[in-house]
Amino acid sequence: MGVDTAIEFTDSLLYEKTGQHLSDLQCCILKQVWGGKTYRAIATIAGYSEGHVKDVASQLWRLLSDVLGERITKGNYRSRLVYWLKRAKRKMVHVAGEAWPRPSLAQQPVKPPMPNSHEPQLIDPHFIGRGTAIDTLNSICTQGHKIIVIQGEGGLGKTTLAQHYLRQAPFDVVLEWRIAQETSSLTAVENILDEWLRHDLNDEPGQDLGISLSRLKRHLKQKQVGILIDNLEPALDGNGQFVVEARCYTELLKLLADFSIQATTLITSRDRLCEPGIKAYHYRLPRLTLTDWQQCFTYNRLNFPQTDEILHCLHRAYGGNAKAMEILCSTVQTDFNGEIRAYWQAYGADPLAEIDLKNLVISQINRLQCLDPTAYQLLCRLSCYRYQTIASLSLPAVLAQCQDTDGQRAIASLRNRSLIEVENGQYWLHPVIRAVAIERLRQSNLWNQANRAAANYWTHSVGLLTNLLDAQKALEAYYHYIVIEQYQAAAQVLLQSRHNQWQQFLPLASSLYRMGLLQPVSSLILEVLSHLESAPEPSPQVSELRNILGDIYWITGEINHAIECQQGAIAIAQQRLELADEHEPRQHYYLQMLNIDSQLSLGLYAMDLWELDQAEATFKAVINLGRDTPHQAWADKATVALALTYACQQHLEKAHTLASYCLSTFAHQSPKSGRLAYFIQLLGQTYDQLGDTQQAETLYQQALSFAETGHYPQVKAKALTGLASIARQQHHMTIALEYHAQSINLFDSIGAKCDLANAYVELGYSHVRLTQIEAAHQYWHRALALYTDIHAHKQVGRVESLLA
Repeated sequence: MGVDTAIEFTDSLLYEKTGQHLSDLQCCILKQVWGGKTYRAIATIAGYSEGHVKDVASQLWRLLSDVLGERITKGNYRSRLVYWLKRAKRKMVHVAGEAWPRPSLAQQPVKPPMPNSHEPQLIDPHFIGRGTAIDTLNSICTQGHKIIVIQGEGGLGKTTLAQHYLRQAPFDVVLEWRIAQETSSLTAVENILDEWLRHDLNDEPGQDLGISLSRLKRHLKQKQVGILIDNLEPALDGNGQFVVEARCYTELLKLLADFSIQATTLITSRDRLCEPGIKAYHYRLPRLTLTDWQQCFTYNRLNFPQTDEILHCLHRAYGGNAKAMEILCSTVQTDFNGEIRAYWQAYGADPLAEIDLKNLVISQINRLQCLDPTAYQLLCRLSCYRYQTIASLSLPAVLAQCQDTDGQRAIASLRNRSLIEVENGQYWLHPVIRAVAIERLRQSNLWNQANRAAANYWTHSVGLLTNLLDAQKALEAYYHYIVIEQYQAAAQVLLQSRHNQWQQFLPLASSLYRMGLLQPVSSLILEVLSHLESAPEPSPQVSELRNILGDIYWITGEINHAIECQQGAIAIAQQRLELADEHEPRQHYYLQMLNIDSQLSLGLYAMDLWELDQAEATFKAVINLGRDTPHQAWADKATVALALTYACQQHLEKAHTLASYCLSTFAHQSPKSGRLAYFIQLLGQTYDQLGDTQQAETLYQQALSFAETGHYPQVKAKALTGLASIARQQHHMTIALEYHAQSINLFDSIGAKCDLANAYVELGYSHVRLTQIEAAHQYWHRALALYTDIHAHKQVGRVESLLA
């Protein structure tokens, strides 16, 4: 049997199995392997790199192995194909000798005709040549691999393939994580888990990484989940292992490799993942074939010679890269009226000089710089956007970088040259294009200007915080100021007040942590404080940031750190008050507000520590400072807290008097406002202590409604604890235990140690009512451990008395 017969037989086998014929390179490989050539020799003959020839050959042997049902390699290809061809001939002779009549021509199978590559077909122009890749992914998944790394150079179409696969597969949920495009901007794995659990799986993240991973695992066991981790290489070092900043990623990937879950994870990366302990299947995505390129150029109605010599040279020069194909199509169509020969005459003198995609992109951007300097400047300026949390830009965000130029025309120029991606009115840059553009932007005098323009856009694009996405958009400005080392401006982003869904006028950082983003917000505050506190005279911004950070520490149970933050905030505010010009009322109001608010927080911390005398004195001081001043609202809040303090001290008459005053005060405020939700539930606690369960239940329900509407988990959990107490007093024990379970889960999810300890105390009381003393003691011991951990000594004594 000759080599031509062997190749023809192989082609028919593959066509029957996959619907695709052998490519030119595959035919070349088969012919030369038949003759005993090495891969290096084949690469020289074919004009490709040895690595590329090995990749294509490896895929070919896998395909033939699937078709023939046995392992086919370079070494046994010739002998095994001879065997299968002889077997096929024997079968044909056997069929020919069977009883007459023979099948009519109409009954005989007809080999499908070879497709005409120059006839337009109904195809997806963005997914040309990847049908086999989808089949390969299906096969890999069928073999039981949980993590598949789709590997290849930039612009090969790795992300497009992964997204297409996850969209067409029957997954209940698809989770996506776009790795930061620079190592310095890597996102903490805790933040990714927060996003997946809270917004994709309708769950709350845990107080630490282990708990969040455990909750994610529970979902992955219950649902069919597809996961895309895109652009992994910035998280990898030169050995393919995670850099120091990304070490925690290993814990997530170990979970995703667990065979007990129902998840398939696709990772795209230019680099191989070589992390010990993580089992991943590496699928090197092959470059598009010459036939694929012909199909794309035909689809775009470009004119190229029937001999395909020019297209063949271009395909070889750019390695069959998908992004290169798209850029070339656009350039030929836009700048050369669809004539590939004209493009070749202008730029084909040395096409092999531009081998990889980066060089192609550099060439394209250089050309844009010469032909359209305005569009070139826009491209560079657009590279300053992060494309991470907010993965794409609206048209106003793009126009914000246009200054006084004709933005729409510049955008059209970029679109025509495939230098900007557009879908459904959203714009973004391909990672490789952005990498080249941002390098140029950093070296220009536009770096600071572009980042300031981006920060200004994000700041002014969000007026009202109605959901988490609004808050994340407003927060983008912070990152732009950080990269240009404008730390005071970055701090101001965190401190800029906006109306939110609770009808409060709060700093962005405060709204974010009320939405549950405690850890991310504390990290941002600490980052900017490290720069601001080194100044000779700390600004009022330091005081307000410490005030907010203190409340975050308080919620997460780090009360001693919280107290230090508020004491530092008070010291700075009082020092600045002494120096403040009495003719600047706004500055004076702001500093006094910081002073009063921090003191109110210290009072609330003292209550949680059961330091009731200290709490009483602090709340009285806040009332005296705020009464009949522009800070009356703080005096009203302190009055609520003081009423509860009196109730806990068993000064019931004083507590009742203040509670009645507060109830009347709240009644005159907007009944639909959630801005006082925290203090409404405090007032509910006061009436609960006073024995007025009806009024207490009304206040708890009101606080619960506000918390659920505005996603305020701490208030929701505290209200549920209160409702459990009411249900216990009314002997509705099933309802009480349900409320307890909900509140404890919420406190646990946000890491609110002190609130969680109190919830365990209340749950213990409920088990006492059920005469389940052993269970009550178990929960009181849990409370005792938490109070001991946060050094709440008086709370420890209170619980120990219950256990005595």
